[in-house]
Amino acid sequence: MEYHQFLIFDPEGPVTDEELDVSADGVTALSEGRVEIHTGIRSGDVQVTVAAYSSTPEADPGPWQEVTELSIHSPSGEVLVGALMDDLEDELPSLAVGGSDHHRLRIHARGRDTAIDLTPDEITEHYLIQCWPAPPAPPRSLSSRDQYGAQLRSGPPAPTEAPVANRGPRGQSARERDILHRSLESDG
Repeated sequence: MEYHQFLIFDPEGPVTDEELDVSADGVTALSEGRVEIHTGIRSGDVQVTVAAYSSTPEADPGPWQEVTELSIHSPSGEVLVGALMDDLEDELPSLAVGGSDHHRLRIHARGRDTAIDLTPDEITEHYLIQCWPAPPAPPRSLSSRDQYGAQLRSGPPAPTEAPVANRGPRGQSARERDILHRSLESDG
């Protein structure tokens, strides 16, 4: 996982023609024909479990802090989970059941508040992605309980100054220094 995201995509075509702002559900965004899953960690390993069903599975939020559903289309009959820039260490099976058609995704997330903006050595975030054949339907949120998701749903903070394009003396951007400064203030 890199740049706060991993992907769900069809290798031969877009799963959607829509664009969905991340602030809609705090977990996903639809961009460039693929689904982006937003993670709290900046980069590193996350645990992802996938499950494909022939019909709608029972919705059970259980220990999951965030649960959201959205519709996708698979032109090739394959719906894959992948990394943004690299291949996965372990390839996951296709989520599509029944070939090329419309599918519904239910994405579960927990642990996104544990190491926000960091690159932890251990797995701190867990995801369950369920998929089944279903006609298109509007996105819906089944559970919204983590702080990171709430932050994404509220949208980006209003800029208070012009964006800074250069890096500081230690290679940090102004935004990174501000995040570090705010976290140190909240600790002490």
